[in-house]
Amino acid sequence: MQPIVSVTNLSKTYASGFHALKNINLSIRRGEIFALLGPNGAGKTTLISIICGIVKATEGAVLVDGRDIATEYRAARSLIGLVPQELTTDSFETVWATVSFSRGLFGKPANPAYIEKVLKDLSLWDKRNNKIITLSGGMKRRVLIAKALSHEPRVLFLDEPTAGVDVELRRDMWQLVRSLSESGVTIILTTHYIDEAEEMADRIGVINGGEIMLVEEKAELMRKLGKKQLTLQLESPLQEIPATLADYRLALSGDGNELIYTYDTERERNSIIALLKALEDAGIRFKDLQTTQSSLEDIFVSLLRGDQ
Repeated sequence: MQPIVSVTNLSKTYASGFHALKNINLSIRRGEIFALLGPNGAGKTTLISIICGIVKATEGAVLVDGRDIATEYRAARSLIGLVPQELTTDSFETVWATVSFSRGLFGKPANPAYIEKVLKDLSLWDKRNNKIITLSGGMKRRVLIAKALSHEPRVLFLDEPTAGVDVELRRDMWQLVRSLSESGVTIILTTHYIDEAEEMADRIGVINGGEIMLVEEKAELMRKLGKKQLTLQLESPLQEIPATLADYRLALSGDGNELIYTYDTERERNSIIALLKALEDAGIRFKDLQTTQSSLEDIFVSLLRGDQ
């Protein structure tokens, strides 16, 4: 199936000589939720801005549903909804007016029933006649999403969508993103909240220094790069780890009461059985055990440090 967004050899160099993006190649699948992770200044917003036609690339090409964003700008842009980090609209407009105006900008005919549905989905219906200036920060963020959805886009970009919002709004937005994805809308989000990507994304992309470090299925990424630890609480403390256990990645707690075994979730699952047999042969008994697994945040930090 043709990707909904295709980025080929994309680079951006500013007049100052700063290389914001370096030869980016990326394909976004139809209907997926794709999370783009990276530290501040990694190039996330620049990449989104180029795809959305806000910033001009130095080199490369971007297709949205087969339409070139440079040569078929109107057709490509009409397929995209963008939720920026900040609200830039007339503070004295009403919610209804500003969302309806956004729809009109794309040449879409008036559709009050659709606008009503969007506002109700975002819990904005009761605020439809309120002026933007009177809304709370969380409500203004909802208006941003409503504006982005007003022209019925097939691709929705969410640039740090829940930065600075309360827990209730974050959960509401997560639910909205899921429902949009289920309806066939492709979601691309950038976020500093790793739990957001872990909760929602189908695939993860990591960008750093203007370069894509990896793109991977979330489950596969955690399987390949995640680590698990098995902690064994010993019946009797050890002074040191016996030489017969040297083949295992074992660490001894400071008080000698715990053995910690770190293993690769992909390759070493079966080694636990062998380890337990080796412990028995060495006369080491344990009274309890527990396992822990790397989170996506652990993997992300490890990638940025170059540990993988």
